[in-house]
Amino acid sequence: MALTLQEMSDRFEIQDLIVDYCYAVDNRAFDALDAIFTPEAVIDYSEMVGVKGGLPEIKAFLTESLGAVRAFQHAVSTTQYRIDGDTATTRTAVYNPMVLDEDGTERVMVFGLWYHHDYVRTAQGWRISRLYEQPCYSENVPDWVKDLTR
Repeated sequence: MALTLQEMSDRFEIQDLIVDYCYAVDNRAFDALDAIFTPEAVIDYSEMVGVKGGLPEIKAFLTESLGAVRAFQHAVSTTQYRIDGDTATTRTAVYNPMVLDEDGTERVMVFGLWYHHDYVRTAQGWRISRLYEQPCYSENVPDWVKDLTR
């Protein structure tokens, strides 16, 4: 199936949103999320860390909860796109190692997960209207992190 120029443009714009989200979180630039999500977006981390909410709540959660994390790096790949006019959905594979400081000792924990995004085309371009993180696997996760989802 050959893509039209509009379909290619839509895919690139949506891909940029996924990458921009990852970089905003990795750089702790949480205010940058305002240009990525719609104002009424729902962000659902409930299965990963027990939190679901709107953008203001999620920005506050990220600011507070990532304090114990010294470094992290989201790597995304193999995105499936479903674009239907001015709405779209994607499913993306995510690899996310995180370095924790546990009383001066580094621990690297790793999460493999799926991002499920919903998008809407706005006057400012595509924006994410929903993000759901679906867990796939994890390695070397301390009990206190596991307890967040119980």
